[in-house]
Amino acid sequence: MTSPLFPGPMASRRTLFATAGKAAVVAAAAFTLSACSTGPASSVSDAGSASSSALFPVTIKHAYGSTTIEKQPTRVATVSWVNDDVAIALGVVPVGVPKNEWGGNDKGSTPWKDAALEKLGAGFGSAKAPVQYSEADGVNFTEIAKLSPDVILAAYSGLTEEDYKKLSEIAPVVAHPDVAYGTSWQDSTAIIGKAFGKDAEAAKLVSDTEAAIKDKVSQYPQIQGKSFIYGNLEPAKGDGVNVYTANDNRPRFLSEIGMTLAPVVAENSKGSKEFYIPWSAEKANELQSDIFVTWVPDASTTDAIKADPLLGQIPAIKNGALVADSDNTLTLSISASSPLSLPWFVDTFLPQLAKAADAVK
Repeated sequence: MTSPLFPGPMASRRTLFATAGKAAVVAAAAFTLSACSTGPASSVSDAGSASSSALFPVTIKHAYGSTTIEKQPTRVATVSWVNDDVAIALGVVPVGVPKNEWGGNDKGSTPWKDAALEKLGAGFGSAKAPVQYSEADGVNFTEIAKLSPDVILAAYSGLTEEDYKKLSEIAPVVAHPDVAYGTSWQDSTAIIGKAFGKDAEAAKLVSDTEAAIKDKVSQYPQIQGKSFIYGNLEPAKGDGVNVYTANDNRPRFLSEIGMTLAPVVAENSKGSKEFYIPWSAEKANELQSDIFVTWVPDASTTDAIKADPLLGQIPAIKNGALVADSDNTLTLSISASSPLSLPWFVDTFLPQLAKAADAVK
């Protein structure tokens, strides 16, 4: 299994654990769906349960067939990223969630998730908080089974068929609908809303989040229409460039806010079901776009990219339109886009993106 953050084995990429700042916690909380009742922790709220129960059973199609949920879930476990964010945004506190071992804070969580859980009276460290388990080595079947969930959410995930079958022995599993790590946050929200019998609440959460993002984006008109490539540049690795395709949430988000995926990426990934394509550093000069966005481990890597005889030939980099993000929490907030993470993300990222757009000639 690979990580949607970076190509390569998940275990090696998810063992990093960084302490992140807690800024914008209050702002993130404001985007939690206010209409959802908190209810008891580790359960779907009782408010509106009678009408929600009438929607069951529900059947949800996914990459490995379909899953029928006979009645409204009361004990929800999640795998991967995003799924726990969506559940919490819908007012549901899962019984168990994965630790954020990459891009997380000292609680193994994120600022946006902490804010939303606190609002529900279930912050980590409290009696009502979800149990956390490690996914550093993949899906944690043992710890999930201990929680006796009645549904397991994996609408955004890279579950293999073997993973799916093994989890299905524990409880009904809502797997990703098509491409591994390719489910949009809007689709993840709709799918999980259906699993909870909260279709209307999920639709409102999507529309409210989109409206909030649109309002923020309107403050930076210079980014409109600019072409972009979102990739991963690590000069020290010496194995070229990885470029994210339209299947990935990062390029998808930039397209949704009015930017254009560079034709060179669109053409070379046409028909692909992968979230990235490898690109030879020897052909870096062919990666034509107005802006290039990448994650970097530190500021010195940004300097190394610019000085690299091959990577430095990427047109956007030559023109001073490189956005190099060295904040793991910020990277996580867009890589694993959710209704909770995106409002937090735009406050920090859009000014950086606008600065790069200003450099476009």
